[in-house]
Amino acid sequence: MAYPGPHEPLITSPILRQASRILLDTVFPRICTACEAPMEGTGQHQGIAVWLCQACMADLEPIEPPYCSVCGESFGGPMTREFRCSNCDGRRMAFDFALSAFKAHGVLRELIHHFKYGRDLSLRGVLAEILKPAMNDPRLAGEDLSKWVLVPVPLHFLREMRREFNQSWELCRMLAGMTGIPAVQALRRTRLTSTQAKLHRQQRLDNLRGVFALRRAFPWRPQPDLNGRKILLVDDVLTTGATAHECAKILKRDAGAEKVVVITAARG
Repeated sequence: MAYPGPHEPLITSPILRQASRILLDTVFPRICTACEAPMEGTGQHQGIAVWLCQACMADLEPIEPPYCSVCGESFGGPMTREFRCSNCDGRRMAFDFALSAFKAHGVLRELIHHFKYGRDLSLRGVLAEILKPAMNDPRLAGEDLSKWVLVPVPLHFLREMRREFNQSWELCRMLAGMTGIPAVQALRRTRLTSTQAKLHRQQRLDNLRGVFALRRAFPWRPQPDLNGRKILLVDDVLTTGATAHECAKILKRDAGAEKVVVITAARG
């Protein structure tokens, strides 16, 4: 797997960058984003450890093999071959496969809840770091991700106005900054739907049918050319995959995308 990486930092010397981190951590000691406990050490943290203390990191539940080859749901028993879970068995998904690094439990579930419904934009950084390990899946190992495109799952404009941001787009923006992979808003919701959280599988499918379309093009904002491109479809949580399926269907059928892989911060 390869991607361009973050933009060149203002301080290029590794020694000076380390010294600046230690100085900042000394003057402004870090606290855990989740529990607000003081963080141990200065200037040594990387990745998720920049944001979370050891106790909160230990609360994260990684998704490890065996898991469903389509939606990534983990399987508790032994499994020696590729399999589909009961949710995906018999269903034809428009996306190629979905990846999540962690389960939507405990600390991670609370972070996502505060991010989306508490309107805490400061959490987009830690959630992007939590999402990023999903891109280390072996099925992406041979891919040059610098040629892929990050696309967020859209919100209806009325819901986005009430929430004041689209959480999926914010995660896209953070990932773009971390990896250098370009991000575009290619999709839109054509109607306001009821929330998916309390709906059963078939209700979710019915609720979302025909909801998504390509984003309208204007003279000052042309439609991005996704024909033949490979796409990382970004969202905060994957549950049944109904939303991802409908988005991927539009990206392949109407935009001509070659491949759509779903990446989320958590698997519900």
